[in-house]
Amino acid sequence: QVQLVQSGGGSVQAGGSLTLSCAASGMIFITNKLGWYRQVPGKQRELVATMTRGGDTNYADSVKDRFTISRDNAKNTLYLHMGSLKPEDTAVYYCNVRSFSDKDYWGQGTQVTVSS
Repeated sequence: QVQLVQSGGGSVQAGGSLTLSCAASGMIFITNKLGWYRQVPGKQRELVATMTRGGDTNYADSVKDRFTISRDNAKNTLYLHMGSLKPEDTAVYYCNVRSFSDKDYWGQGTQVTVSS
């Protein structure tokens, strides 16, 4: 089992920045891929950014060049640095760990609200 605890988020004006954190504990060694997803009411959860165990990253087109996924292995913490935020970035953001057996673990979610 992997436990994920998120922090950060909140409200910001368009053009501003926020950083989300996701602290992992438990069976970290089963982690194959890390990621951030987001969801707005009435829509499916969508991928924001992912990072493989080897450090390769992938971003949704809508956030490329504005968001950066990173990790601190010593702290077992995943980050999402969000810059040049837009109102359409408003959503609940979830961190994710996918194991080698393709089992997903999710953080509790954190609200990000961007006002125009």
